[in-house]
Amino acid sequence: MRRLLLALPFAMLPLTVAHAATEHDHEHASLGAHEHGVGRLNAALDGKTLELELESPAMNLVGFEHVASSDADKAKVAAARALLEQPLALFNLPKAAGCVVENQELESPLFGDAPDADDDHDEDAKDEHHHDHSEIHAHYQFTCATPAALKTLDLANIFNSFPATQKIQVQLIGPSGQQGVEVKSKSAALKF
Repeated sequence: MRRLLLALPFAMLPLTVAHAATEHDHEHASLGAHEHGVGRLNAALDGKTLELELESPAMNLVGFEHVASSDADKAKVAAARALLEQPLALFNLPKAAGCVVENQELESPLFGDAPDADDDHDEDAKDEHHHDHSEIHAHYQFTCATPAALKTLDLANIFNSFPATQKIQVQLIGPSGQQGVEVKSKSAALKF
C-alpha cells in the first residue's frame, strides 16, 4: 500500500502539469511548492486498507514555522500535535466503516525531528525567504472492517481545527478510480 501512495503523485502528474501550465506565476506553480494556507493530502483505499498522507506548512497548523522557544509557541505545537494524533476524529471517518489506526507517523522540525536531508542551508543563507519554511507531515494507515461504508472523506474537521488552512489539494485513489481535487472549507467532503 505504501508503494501505491508513493506512486499516486506520479499518476496525477499529467493533471498537475496541465494545471501548472495555466498558472501565471510559474515560480510558485512547481510540484510540492510550500504555500501558506494550502495543504496537500494523498488518500488511497485499497481493499480494507486506507492510507492518508497530510502535508502542510507549519504556518497553517500552528501559526508559525520557527522552532518553538516560548511557552505559548510550545503550547501551540503540543495542541496541533494532539489533534494530529487523533486521525479518526480529524478525518471524521464514519463509524460504520469500522476503521482502526494501524500506524501513524508525525514528522516536523517543530516536533524535534531533523530537517530533510536535501535542505542545503549553505546555499539558502543567501535566500532569506526560503530558510524558515517548516512543514508538518502526517501519515496514517487504517484497517477498515467495512470499507464499503467509506463513501466520502470529510475534511471539515481539518479546516475547523486549523483555520489558517484555506484549501487542501487532494489526490485520491479509491474504488471508483483516481481523482485530483482542491477542497475548501465550504465543500470539505469528497467521494471515494
